[in-house]
Amino acid sequence: MAVPAHDQRDYEFARAFDLPVIQVVSNDGTAAASLEEAFSGEGIAINSGILDGLSTAAATAKMLDHLESTGFGERRVSYKLRDWVFSRQRYWGEPIPIYFPVKTAGDPRKGDPHEIDYDSPIAVDESELPLKLPELEDYKPGDPAGVLMKAIDWRFFQKDGKWFARETNTMPQWAGSCWYYLRYLDPRNESEIFSQEAYDDWMPVDLYVGGSEHAVLHLLYARFWHKVLFDVGVVKHPEPFQKLVHQGMVLGMVYRYFVAKAPGVTPVARAGDDKRVQPDKERGGFFDLETGEQYEAAFLVESEISIVDGRPVHPEHQVALQPVAEKMSKARGNVVNPDEVIAQFGADSLRLYEMFMGPLEQVKPWQTSGLQGVRRFLDRVDTQARRAEEGAPLELETAKLLHRTVKKVSFDIEELRFNTAISAMMIYINHLTGLKTVPLLAVEPFLRVLCPFAPHLTEEVAAYLGISPQSSDGSAASCLSLAAWPEWDEALCVDDTVTLPVQVNGKVKDRIDVSRTATEAQVKAAVLEREVIQKLSESKELKKFIYVPGRICNLILR
Repeated sequence: MAVPAHDQRDYEFARAFDLPVIQVVSNDGTAAASLEEAFSGEGIAINSGILDGLSTAAATAKMLDHLESTGFGERRVSYKLRDWVFSRQRYWGEPIPIYFPVKTAGDPRKGDPHEIDYDSPIAVDESELPLKLPELEDYKPGDPAGVLMKAIDWRFFQKDGKWFARETNTMPQWAGSCWYYLRYLDPRNESEIFSQEAYDDWMPVDLYVGGSEHAVLHLLYARFWHKVLFDVGVVKHPEPFQKLVHQGMVLGMVYRYFVAKAPGVTPVARAGDDKRVQPDKERGGFFDLETGEQYEAAFLVESEISIVDGRPVHPEHQVALQPVAEKMSKARGNVVNPDEVIAQFGADSLRLYEMFMGPLEQVKPWQTSGLQGVRRFLDRVDTQARRAEEGAPLELETAKLLHRTVKKVSFDIEELRFNTAISAMMIYINHLTGLKTVPLLAVEPFLRVLCPFAPHLTEEVAAYLGISPQSSDGSAASCLSLAAWPEWDEALCVDDTVTLPVQVNGKVKDRIDVSRTATEAQVKAAVLEREVIQKLSESKELKKFIYVPGRICNLILR
């Protein structure tokens, strides 16, 4: 990117090789004394000539104006969309409500000679909608015109004494699924697609979550469908979804080893991480780099392997296995059955583990052994919560951690950072484990923030403790899931001390903990007493001390 002040990869590269880092966008229009990391957001242009003082959007527009006025370029919007092949030659699908004139002297249903004028399509009258599929006993494909060719009495019909033929292709599955969110608004409405009241209550969709393999295309098709409905006045918003998040694929673990492809070749099996066995795309398959012998990859699943000295080993051939994360498939045998996981670990453990595996957007390997750690966490929650004593005082240290946990989980849920929210809750439970007495005041708010992640356990524990949850309006809630979300005290979320990076000539050389209320003089004195800084300052003069309160300090030495 070549913008070290605004791309983290470039920033780290520039720091590693002592390259200049020039800020051209800042949050408030002023250059920072020193950047600890790249600023990647939108802001105000600086050090940018004619663009100085402009917001990112305004700077972009002016930049384009300048390029056009000087003849260096012109505005252009590029699209990569291609025509959508809409029809399908199968039975299951919405019938396309179009029919065509038929020229015949007889009855086409009886096989009499006829000619269909496909160049003159006619739309089915609105009063005849919806057009429904005919009942068929044989759905097998075959005729290129589609399975509905077999429904002779449905396909051919007479109107005003003339013969017509219906379209025999059907719509793809996208046709029904692209507007499902609109039908969800009012699914029992039998007179219209939805009521205006339901639309006003729910649209547009706040958040669309889907896997990248599916959601990219579905998003394009849904937007296309929605924009058509917008153009004809059925919907009020030009866009159906306000935010899209791609959830990462969960991969299944398999354990690879190599077996000889040609009979009689020894050894029969090779380790899955054998460096001599490498893939060859031209010949196809795996080959020994030294002997040229061909091998093929074979796989075992977790339940089939042996563990020797902490490593996975083939139970028969005793060769080392290489753990490999791949897309779950029946062929690989690495599909995880959630029913079996729930039977062994419980539904709360499954829910929690899926969220704890990593960031929502990342591809993540499934490891059943990881469920054990999550289950142990839930067991500790149960143990510590049942120790809770009503009336026990809430110590300041516990109160601070509780309020920080509530704040952290609240923000992480909004940003869909479920894994870090769970980490914060684990830290909190570890703290309660070290207390001699667990106050009920420390448990009740925590159960409310854990409830969306582990509803079964939290509801059971709340009932055991006799907690009477209240809704946001102060009335009694029937369960913890309907209780008001706990509030946090911002004053209890602020640390008394802060860790400052200490830079020398722009490079971080040390870190120091100082009071949040410390003056610049106090911070400077503390920094100069550090052994690391004293060694770096030998035979050098301190030209300048730069201090950004609560963030960073920088010593300019010459």
